[in-house]
Amino acid sequence: MNKKDLILATLFTGNYDVNRSQTLPHNDFSIIESWYNSVVDLKLKAILFHNTYSEATIATYQNEYVTFVTVAPHPIYNANIYRYFIYLNYLNNNIDSINNIFVTDSTDVTVLKNPFIQPQYVANTNNLFCGDEATTLNCNWMIQHHTHLRNNIENFETYELKYANNTLLNCGIIGGRLNVMLLLLEHICSLHLKYSSTNHTLYTLDMGVFNYVANTTFANKVIHGTPINTVFKAYDMESATCWFRHK
Repeated sequence: MNKKDLILATLFTGNYDVNRSQTLPHNDFSIIESWYNSVVDLKLKAILFHNTYSEATIATYQNEYVTFVTVAPHPIYNANIYRYFIYLNYLNNNIDSINNIFVTDSTDVTVLKNPFIQPQYVANTNNLFCGDEATTLNCNWMIQHHTHLRNNIENFETYELKYANNTLLNCGIIGGRLNVMLLLLEHICSLHLKYSSTNHTLYTLDMGVFNYVANTTFANKVIHGTPINTVFKAYDMESATCWFRHK
């Protein structure tokens, strides 16, 4: 059996998104149009897990490349966190048919090249690939984002000090072979199960937990930045080298 290479993404609308400072409207295809078109143009296989699109919209846009799967929002976890449980559940249920995976944001990421055939990806089968930002882990936003984790995870402050000058990794683009992604998602979901339901801060914990797992569980095995992603928020429309554009 030929195993699939997949891009997975989620879109949940109708609830206020603290990271975007807005509530995304229901059944608006334009929100994911750039992501969708980039996948189709490259003839990649992708799945969008969503709570928003009508049967008519799905019938119009679903094809041999992009599949739409309707999923109800979680009663406790916000969309930024719940996506990891969706991905882990899907991978576990389809473990015999998947080879490589990238999980991406669907509203501000576009695919520029097939990542699965790039020489750097093929040559590093035990590595985790992800996006990054032009700042470090100890930037003011992450210091605030870490508050709940710092108050609940023993020795978290030691971790912050150790990795303070590391590049800030961005969870809008994450990929690797099945075994790598399963390990990542298992660790991420375990931490969210322990700590996210009691989080009453303004921060969603997704960036904090991802960076924590990436820097500790995958220390020295994370490949990030160029050529994986364009400079975050640079709105680079001309990049000829990167695999993904992130804003």
